[in-house]
Amino acid sequence: MRVNSETSSDGVTEQLFTLGEIPGVLWTPEGAAGTRPLILMGHGGGQHKKAPDIVDRARRFVAECGFAVAAVDVPGHGDRPTDEKYDRIATENQARVANGEELAPLIADFQALVARQTVPEWQAVLDAVQDLEHVGAGPVGYWGVSLGCGLGVPFVAAEPRVRAAVLGLGGALATAEAAARITVPVEFLLQWDDERVPRAQGLALFDALGSAEKTLHANNGRHGDMPAFELDSTVRFFARHLG
Repeated sequence: MRVNSETSSDGVTEQLFTLGEIPGVLWTPEGAAGTRPLILMGHGGGQHKKAPDIVDRARRFVAECGFAVAAVDVPGHGDRPTDEKYDRIATENQARVANGEELAPLIADFQALVARQTVPEWQAVLDAVQDLEHVGAGPVGYWGVSLGCGLGVPFVAAEPRVRAAVLGLGGALATAEAAARITVPVEFLLQWDDERVPRAQGLALFDALGSAEKTLHANNGRHGDMPAFELDSTVRFFARHLG
């Protein structure tokens, strides 16, 4: 893991790093020392590790809870090079939707393909970040909606260090089997009028989760209309389960 830059503001230190070919960012309390909880965040489709919603949430987790937060660019996003295979599939999917095919199954299949690459990548990121003295091997949480949910469900299912997860804006078409293996507490976010993920598929994914403690937060609006107050709930959720 190579740290490429470091800045601090309002009590939060931001370090941009690369791990092999993976670009990432780590936020920690300024002057942090010793072990603390770590949250890995998965960004949405077409976004990147420093998308505004990722940064806003990360800084609150750090400032209010004293956590460390890490995010990385998934393949074909942010500072990663264009992936010809993924780009070709995305272009083909757009054409198929234009010809009348349903969008949700195409998204599900694509995310399942990408997850086979990102799950081991994210596990390697956890290894590297937890080796840092100011992070350490504390409890781990995961936050991810939309693409971050499609990739996050198989990651949480495969990674025993994760103790709690916030997921949502995703469906069960490709992830129900992995969701059944998740047993940690989950807060699940659903937009009632989601145009990308049919409501029935979102509810089916919630039902598929194997967690004894799981909470469904359903809000009015479309895929991109998740209300700002859900951030307050997320902060409380992780403070309760990781702090």
